[in-house]
Amino acid sequence: MGRNYFTDEQVQQLQLNPFVKNVSNKEITYTDEFKAVFTEKYLEGNPPSVVLREMGFDPHILGKKRIDRFVGNVRKYQARNGDVRDMRKECSGRPATKELSEKERIARLEYQVKYLKQENEFLKKIEFLDRMAEYAAKRKQSRKKNSRSSGK
Repeated sequence: MGRNYFTDEQVQQLQLNPFVKNVSNKEITYTDEFKAVFTEKYLEGNPPSVVLREMGFDPHILGKKRIDRFVGNVRKYQARNGDVRDMRKECSGRPATKELSEKERIARLEYQVKYLKQENEFLKKIEFLDRMAEYAAKRKQSRKKNSRSSGK
């Protein structure tokens, strides 16, 4: 099952709608105003197809899958306290660290010191176990030499 591409005529028709930010044969981007109005009307209990028709869209052109995906995004907008802006460019990658209060900074540094102390203890144990293994290997080797030389 492939993608539902728009025909050139459908693209031209969609471009005339004031609620369309950008449209290509593959995808459509709606304006923030459309998202806000659609979200408001949808949450009032209106079916998506009715809201789309009221706003100048033909639901058959968009297709069920696109409409369902958009309604899913509306639910995500609600989880973000109703913020309908496109966050893809603003929130890419790891978020910047915020300015910490003095208390938060001290707590973070104390945690870091505690973590580094544990790491040092772990490394000391590994180093000790390595030395013990080397010592045991040398001792075993020297016993073999001694048993060979005494056996002659």
